[in-house]
Amino acid sequence: MSRYDRIALFLSILAFIITAWISTNIFQGLPHLEDEYAYVWQAQAIAGGKFILSSPPESDQFFVPFVIDHNGQRFGKYPLGWPVVLSIGERLGLRWMVNPLLAGLAVWLTYRLGKKILGELCGLFAAGLTLTSPIFLMRSGMLLSHPWGLVLSAAFALTWLEVVDQQNDTRRWLPSLGAGFALGVFALSRPLTALGVALPFAIHGLILLWRGSPTIRRRVLTVGIVALVVGSLHFLWQHSLTGNPLRNPYTLWWEYDKIGFGPGHGVLEGGHTLKQALINTKLSLAEMAGDLFGWGIFSWIFLPFGLWAVRKQKKSWLIGGVPLGLIIVYLPYWISGARYLYEGLYGFTLISAAGIAWLAGWGNQSEGSKSKFGKIRSLGMVAILVLLIAVNLIGYTPQRLMREHQFYEVDSSALQPFRDSSVQELAPAIILVHSENWRDYALLLDLADPFLETPFIFAWSPMDDYPAKKLAEAFPERTLYHYYPEEPGQFYQSPREN
Repeated sequence: MSRYDRIALFLSILAFIITAWISTNIFQGLPHLEDEYAYVWQAQAIAGGKFILSSPPESDQFFVPFVIDHNGQRFGKYPLGWPVVLSIGERLGLRWMVNPLLAGLAVWLTYRLGKKILGELCGLFAAGLTLTSPIFLMRSGMLLSHPWGLVLSAAFALTWLEVVDQQNDTRRWLPSLGAGFALGVFALSRPLTALGVALPFAIHGLILLWRGSPTIRRRVLTVGIVALVVGSLHFLWQHSLTGNPLRNPYTLWWEYDKIGFGPGHGVLEGGHTLKQALINTKLSLAEMAGDLFGWGIFSWIFLPFGLWAVRKQKKSWLIGGVPLGLIIVYLPYWISGARYLYEGLYGFTLISAAGIAWLAGWGNQSEGSKSKFGKIRSLGMVAILVLLIAVNLIGYTPQRLMREHQFYEVDSSALQPFRDSSVQELAPAIILVHSENWRDYALLLDLADPFLETPFIFAWSPMDDYPAKKLAEAFPERTLYHYYPEEPGQFYQSPREN
């Protein structure tokens, strides 16, 4: 390993340590967003050997966000790719560690990608920028699918460059299989995002099919065939849930949750429009500006210089085209957010790193770069970069992480009453949680599982007068207790008096 390789490996390990700390201390290893609750439910079901369960009796009271009851069956609306990976953590009792491990791998892949197209120094800078990126740190500490998507995205990009490398003809079938498999699994995890990442490479592939050598054509076709075979399992999954391979389970939760324009697409009265798509894009980029490097509008400051620096390097166009591909494919989708650009993070960091190197004069071996002016230029760039990173790590990122934690008021202390030995003697029990806020109830689901076989299972009643008799009859082996989150540790055998 070179010196740069060793530093990059250190950054990767550091990424794991930092995001693991964020996962356990900021997010406490618990779901915060609705998406996370669904992913955890799916992962627990898969860890138990199922991805479709029979709907429980009184299923409305066993509400889980984005978990659907349809034709007597219960399943999550999300594709299986990420829940399968997360289920490994569930089975090992290390759910909180899965995304931090992927974060470390993503930093390493970013470095390798940069090393291949821009050189070791730019690759190292890109890895460092990734490590300090607020959006990278936040999402890697949560239970969302984005870090898994970033790893698959970077792995696909890296293996694609191996596929089209005409200088080395040894074992060309292996990168082709790897690229196709990475893209196919990506499609099984985040289909629309995978399409956006693949877009610049698909254009490149078409050009190679037209103008490339017979060997290159075979490699590109192999990538496409493998990706299509693996990715087509997504339609088999949709058929198993809905009875229709083309019906997206998202629409079983919200009928308007569709890709496209016009009535029935999105929440606007007249449906999604191109004007709204452009507004959404502007909002996503504005959010990304803050969360990319924590420099506000200055997050984009190095991109123009980076684009100029790589203007003659066609491989860099592919990497720089990934964020653009994501913007294009998400135009027809009615909702926005910086996280939809997350899987193109290496596009931002690598092009920014190229801009930093160009401004500093690094990589320029001319005599001018060794002059006094060249040294001042280099030191000035280092000073600016250190200042910007310090502003982010000292000011922006800590505040951003704390806002993310406090926004949903999720706290593991709410689980503590059920771990008390005296309370555990109440098991087996069904706990009817009375709260207008479903989050008070959903947090307690971390003590249960989708199979409703744990000592405590939880049902939700937003109304105090919900008749509990049906629940008690459905689970005669369990004692039913009424629980009010504002009175932790207090259990009622009948609804309390107002």
